Amino acid sequence: MSRRLITAIEIDGAGGHPGAWRGPEVDPGAILTGELALRAVQRAEEAGVDIATFVDTLEAPADSAGAVSVRLDALGLAARIAPSTSRIGLLPTLTVTHTEPFHVQAQVATLDWVSSGRGGWVADVSTSAEAASVIGRREPAPAAELWREARYVVDVSRRLWDSWDDDAIIRDASTGRFVDRDRLHYVDYESPAFSIKGPSIVPRPPQGHPLTAVKVSTREALEAAGDAELVLLPGSVDLERRIAAVRGGSTESPLVLVSVAVLLDEDQAAAERRAEGGSFDYIGGVEGLAALVREWQTAGADGVHFRPASLEIDVPVIAEKLLPLLKVTAADRPGTTLRNRLGLSRPANRYAKGAGR
Repeated sequence: MSRRLITAIEIDGAGGHPGAWRGPEVDPGAILTGELALRAVQRAEEAGVDIATFVDTLEAPADSAGAVSVRLDALGLAARIAPSTSRIGLLPTLTVTHTEPFHVQAQVATLDWVSSGRGGWVADVSTSAEAASVIGRREPAPAAELWREARYVVDVSRRLWDSWDDDAIIRDASTGRFVDRDRLHYVDYESPAFSIKGPSIVPRPPQGHPLTAVKVSTREALEAAGDAELVLLPGSVDLERRIAAVRGGSTESPLVLVSVAVLLDEDQAAAERRAEGGSFDYIGGVEGLAALVREWQTAGADGVHFRPASLEIDVPVIAEKLLPLLKVTAADRPGTTLRNRLGLSRPANRYAKGAGR
């Protein structure tokens, strides 16, 4: 219990409840400008939260009268928020099933530059016929096959991030040379699903490798957990066993955060009214949730990933009431790179001279 608790918060529209946007405290227009998300992330950052994740899918949100039927692109929203924050990590969800791996890695690398070393991504897959129809690149495939492909995408992304030495940019005005071509490395990658050649179009990111996260909500996703540095794991009664399963398949144990959908309301009647139409892992006061978080930490979790019902209602409660109970403060959260903040080393470049590979 003495180790530092890692905290993360999920950004999803106006909140995890499909009707959160209808609350009198919410300006629906602020959802589409990104202002609502920015306000929530800034509140979380000021309170000492380490990471903000951003929900996204290739499928369009359900077109219903009770829900917002649009969603901002997660990567674009994270890039929008990056210049207006300084310490919190930013991890948008990127679905790799129908997207080109070369562009995925370049986008994540660019986010790391825009955020001065606070970028990363939550790798995800899509098995739906709707997404396949929208993109038109391939037919739906089984989840196990798609997660195997996702592991190749993670692998080639790291290789492409290493395709520039850290000192490849020289900016020599006298000779007109911007890049030392001898410090670029030509990745020639073949997988069963795709092939990639050449160095990246983006210089090596500030963190070397931006943080890779996976949400393990299915058995198939567990395969990819060993390739991630951060795993988001739903809470359950057999949490210790599930944490052991996540860490058992990796050479370097990933950080594990328990992901929990929360609606924080002391008043039972108010809680029931707000919860109607949604699905939550925890409904109640901050003391009970704090006790649960401590139990998860005792079970071996490195932290907690809060998924608030409403960004406008629940994020201030998390920031002002819950985090102080958990002894989380901004003072002990350094404002450097995300890897430094989480105690992770900066990976060596596998292609650089002297790398020993």
